Amino acid sequence: MDKFTTLTGIAAPMPLVNIDTDMIIPKQFLKTIHRSGLGKNLFDEMRYAPDGTENPDFVLNRPAYRDAQIIVAGDNFGCGSSREHAPWALLDFGIRCVISTSFADIFYNNCFKNGILPIVMPQDAVDALMKDAENGANARLTVDLESQTVTAPDGTAWPFEMDPHRKHCLLNGLDDIGLTLEKSAAIQSYEAQIAQSQPWV
Repeated sequence: MDKFTTLTGIAAPMPLVNIDTDMIIPKQFLKTIHRSGLGKNLFDEMRYAPDGTENPDFVLNRPAYRDAQIIVAGDNFGCGSSREHAPWALLDFGIRCVISTSFADIFYNNCFKNGILPIVMPQDAVDALMKDAENGANARLTVDLESQTVTAPDGTAWPFEMDPHRKHCLLNGLDDIGLTLEKSAAIQSYEAQIAQSQPWV
């Protein structure tokens, strides 16, 4: 998993509330177990018309936001079913951070396991950052996980809270497997001890 330290990028404004996981990646794209290739279908039903042509009004289809790495979203982002394909699709598109006033619990947890930083901020901060995001590609936000701040184009630094363990994992690029491998020496020592004391196991 890629480390998350500091990100400066274009933020796409998505003020809609209750953006659920079926909106993020519709059910017909859940057949794969691979984490790559889902970005083209991110927000599929909003990005494309039934004939497959792009909807020019959807934010990620606008020239200013095609390379967005941050989403500033309405309340309760990631609600709905628990599909892990939702953060896979976001990451494959290039989104590394989502800012909202709240997230659905399972989606929130899945983000950390896939190298995406979900940031919970008060409504006034989200409103201000949403306004900045609406200015297009010239308005870039800087997300600094170490200092736990989101800095707006005018230099205003908005603080956010972060669980220390989750912060450690993102800063060091550790998913669940990576966390386990950090204990590999202890695991090998235990296995060697068991092999001697209980060779029948």
